[in-house]
Amino acid sequence: MNWNQLLSDKRFGMEEYHDRKHDRTDFQRDYDRLIFSAPFRRLQNKTQVFPLPGNIFVHNRLTHSLEVSCVGRSMGNNVARGLMNKYPDQSASFFEIGSIVAAACLAHDMGNPPFGHSGERAISSYFMEGNGKNLEMKVRDEGGRWEDFIHFEGNANAIRLLTNQFIGRRKGGFAMTYSTLASIVKYPYSSELSGTKGKFGYFQSEEETYNQIANELGIHTLQENPSRYVRYPLVYLVEAADDICYQIMDIEDAFKLRLLTCEETIGLLLNFFDDEKLPHIKRIMDMVDDVNEKIAYLRSSIIGLLVDECSRVFLENEEELLEGTFNTTLIKQVNPKAKEAYARCSETAFRKIYKAKEVLDIELAGYRIFGYLIDSLTEAVMNQERAYSKLLLKRIPEQYNINATTTYGKIQCVLDYISGMTDVYALDLYRKITGMSLPAV
Repeated sequence: MNWNQLLSDKRFGMEEYHDRKHDRTDFQRDYDRLIFSAPFRRLQNKTQVFPLPGNIFVHNRLTHSLEVSCVGRSMGNNVARGLMNKYPDQSASFFEIGSIVAAACLAHDMGNPPFGHSGERAISSYFMEGNGKNLEMKVRDEGGRWEDFIHFEGNANAIRLLTNQFIGRRKGGFAMTYSTLASIVKYPYSSELSGTKGKFGYFQSEEETYNQIANELGIHTLQENPSRYVRYPLVYLVEAADDICYQIMDIEDAFKLRLLTCEETIGLLLNFFDDEKLPHIKRIMDMVDDVNEKIAYLRSSIIGLLVDECSRVFLENEEELLEGTFNTTLIKQVNPKAKEAYARCSETAFRKIYKAKEVLDIELAGYRIFGYLIDSLTEAVMNQERAYSKLLLKRIPEQYNINATTTYGKIQCVLDYISGMTDVYALDLYRKITGMSLPAV
């Protein structure tokens, strides 16, 4: 792959308008377009990890995405400077890398359903183990890809949200630049190749879309498996920004919710610094008495350290990234001290945070709510002549195609609607259609 082709400001679905000029670059316009979009605003009421309490601030999908975007921009700018120094005679728009990564980071979670990752698991479980399993043969007989549903993936759903022309919407969906779209696809292959982890980058409905993006940018396939593309290089920066933010911020949130003690939290965070930097870090930290401020300072220092480390790893492996032979994540290649500290945070998070009662309660609720909503709405779109179905289908916005000609398309219509809901909306709809809550008269 080559940078001149990889950094393209051509817009998906609006290629004929490519030569129009604006005061902002097209990548900056991607960022602004996302910020002002309704799906992005809805992230404020979608769970990140913890429930959304009223008295203690914890991260939701919106604040997480904004923070990831800031970190991604910093890494992108670091990489841009490094590449401009390495290739002073190249005409590639290296200076735009920070803007591309920042925009992709904003969008990376837009396809995630409510209730955190439990929402994804609830959807997959419904089709793998629940009533949805009864539709498998019908979907397959019609040529649909059943694996899209039993391995439902928020990353693939983000590409659908951003590129699909929903009813009444413009061609190309959000009409993002090719480079921004490619930067979101962490797993550039279909659900049929998802393996045991169930990760993939696009649904059957968007496979041709990704093929078009890959061809435009010169992203090649693996020699040993032509059905899988290599990763677009900037994906590694988006992924690293996400890795840095969710891990470090989850530790800070866990402290605020008293899942971790002050001593545990500070101990985990100090582990990132070597003997040379540690005295300075402790001296600055001790300048304030407020524990929250101490932890906030450590968190910001760690993010700065990891940004520099991941930028270094990217630049040192740039040739392998362009060849498609770099087969790990940037965070796994940081210096040994930081890598060990990050691993300790991950282990602690798994043991004390992700299995916490509050998190499990959200997962249990998500399963029940999602299972019921998917069951009811799928039953309605599959049997539209029934009286109750006619009433229920009126709740689905007109942009979603309830009259799709295939079973795959009808299921996807339901999942488009449900995955776009906020936690509050999903709970409210569940209560209303079960009769647990009635509107005031």
